[in-house]
Amino acid sequence: MSDPAWWRGAVIYQIYPRSFLDTDGNGVGDLPGIIDKLDYVASLGVDAIWISPFFLSPMADFGYDIADYREVDPLFGTMADFDRLLAKAHALGLKVMIDQVLSHTSSAHAWFRESREDRTNAKADWYVWADARADGTAPNNWMSLFGGVAWRWEPRREQYYLHNFLAAQPDLNFHNPQVRAATLANLRFWLDKGVDAFRLDAINFCFHDAQLRDNPPKPVEKRVGRGFSPDNPYAFQYHFYNNTRPENLLFLEDLRRLTDEYPGAATLGEISSEDSLATTAEYTRAGRLHMGYSFELLVDDFSAGYIRRTVETLEAKVDEGWPCWAVSNHDVERAASRWGGAAPAADFVKLLAALVGSLRGSVCIYQGEELGLPEAEVPFEALQDPYGIAFWPNFKGRDGCRTPMPWIDDGNGAGFTSAEKSWLPIPAAHRALAVTRQEADAASPLNAFRRFLRWRKTRAALVLGAIRFLDADEPVLMFTRAHGGETLLVVLNLGGEDRDVAAPPDMRLAQIDCPGPRNGRIQAGRLLLPPHAVVYARVS
Repeated sequence: MSDPAWWRGAVIYQIYPRSFLDTDGNGVGDLPGIIDKLDYVASLGVDAIWISPFFLSPMADFGYDIADYREVDPLFGTMADFDRLLAKAHALGLKVMIDQVLSHTSSAHAWFRESREDRTNAKADWYVWADARADGTAPNNWMSLFGGVAWRWEPRREQYYLHNFLAAQPDLNFHNPQVRAATLANLRFWLDKGVDAFRLDAINFCFHDAQLRDNPPKPVEKRVGRGFSPDNPYAFQYHFYNNTRPENLLFLEDLRRLTDEYPGAATLGEISSEDSLATTAEYTRAGRLHMGYSFELLVDDFSAGYIRRTVETLEAKVDEGWPCWAVSNHDVERAASRWGGAAPAADFVKLLAALVGSLRGSVCIYQGEELGLPEAEVPFEALQDPYGIAFWPNFKGRDGCRTPMPWIDDGNGAGFTSAEKSWLPIPAAHRALAVTRQEADAASPLNAFRRFLRWRKTRAALVLGAIRFLDADEPVLMFTRAHGGETLLVVLNLGGEDRDVAAPPDMRLAQIDCPGPRNGRIQAGRLLLPPHAVVYARVS
């Protein structure tokens, strides 16, 4: 972990602070709760933690609406708590990545409160303001990802302001060099404190088209989006002008020059564009972001063909760029349910870790993924997510993947809280998968996850190697990873039935037992794969 390129092939564990551990009994997780469970996180064998926003915020979007980039919200603790967290994580050998939401702030941020007052104040041009059309309607046809028009009228200025997300999240004007300088200064603040990396939320949304041109309409058959409801009008247009503008590349280069002043500091960009794989390749070229990830493996399609096409498409586009893969996060249905159905088998859950951990790139693991937590069913009256409330019942929002971690299998708060009620309910199905219960079972998904990550660290080809896919019929995914003179064959049965596959005829194979997932076997030139099984073999 002293390697300045520690992030290459690293496994990064995402912590959603609200739902990790509550230490003050208010039903919401906090920074001291993260500190308390860092030993558990380190025991998983991960290399770093990514902490979702804990900054001062009105919590309209649960911290992704920041009111002060340099203050800890009292809901989560104090700056002293964060300093203790940073010190303990480093003592355990864990790097610390924090979320940074650069494209927009909260409407409660001091910058916006000043900017909205009139058209002549010192921050008047810090946000995206525009006059109404002659008939009083919004300046153009841009839509908010959370539904509806992406413009909000401000009577003080008699202008509209842009919000690509909630109306409480006004977009900053990155065409203004003062905004860019202030943003980089905020990043420097955290680098000076010793933070190792930034996860950059919606990083392709920083710049907008200065001419405010209308986005063109999208044909009905192409109105399929990742991470938003299919009945959301956001899907009705191509988003060519409200994000992913060419000016953003120069800002990414400024950002990289800043992080290069801090040896080992890394950046991971969240990218969602009309062609996210092409944008990821573009954003991770030399002198820009260290890593990029998109929503391509956060979709419903779990076919071997789709996974192969996705990875091969990115591989064909990237030069020296480095991908990061995730199958779950705080914005989408948990992979155990999305791909495994209502009652995912334990072997299927174990297979997911082997899948994402064997692709070329770094890995993001979302809290609870190591337990195989399914998506929680949250009743409408308990919903917190404004996105889900607005689109209910067609789309139930993001609360189902954000419910609190079940640490123990009894008690009202499942070890997460001493409060009578947690901010989101903890389903009975999650209590049955609690950490304490799984730690007592050597065959549990949790212990299998630990064994696999420990083993993965010993295989340089899996951490750093090149990838090459081989032909195989559905639902078998087959590829090689090669590094430093070692080539490994990786074969995964993504389906629920036995598969008998011919081994590649030009390869001499020596099977390697992989601790964690279910193992198939090589026999007489055949790969025999039970449901959700894997085969790893050294190629000579």
